[in-house]
Amino acid sequence: MRPRLATAIALLSVALAPAAVRAEDAQLERLSWLAGCWAAEKGEAGSVEHWLPLAGGTMLGIGRTVRNGRTVEHEFMQIRLDAEGRPVFIAQPSRQKEATFVATSIGERAVTFENPAHDFPQRVIYRAVGDSGLAARIEGTRNGASRGIDFPMQRVACEGPRPAP
Repeated sequence: MRPRLATAIALLSVALAPAAVRAEDAQLERLSWLAGCWAAEKGEAGSVEHWLPLAGGTMLGIGRTVRNGRTVEHEFMQIRLDAEGRPVFIAQPSRQKEATFVATSIGERAVTFENPAHDFPQRVIYRAVGDSGLAARIEGTRNGASRGIDFPMQRVACEGPRPAP
């Protein structure tokens, strides 16, 4: 009888484990609208932000700014849960240290992340605009003055692999 009980407990724990993972991912699934490829409205061709869909508890993003045909800035990003189970945005911009911002507001198609201790920005905001727009904004205080920078983007087709020459 004991082996059957042990087997039943083992099967139950295996069955419940995916439910626990799904419950954690549910917080991040609210941000699924962010997944995709976005081109800067006022940027040069190649100025984009790409967000991979949620997988393995993480959304991964990468951004690139092109000016005069050359990449001048890039950023590696991720959205995941921290050790306390809070959704966080982790940014690693070119030539800067990694910074973590905690979600303070998650709406149907908008999210705000904050880190009051960060130099600038202290807030990172993403908001869907209609069916194909994305309004990204960073804001905070720098040298005692409030500042905000907007990054309007439009959804674009993600490029697939290019054939070998």
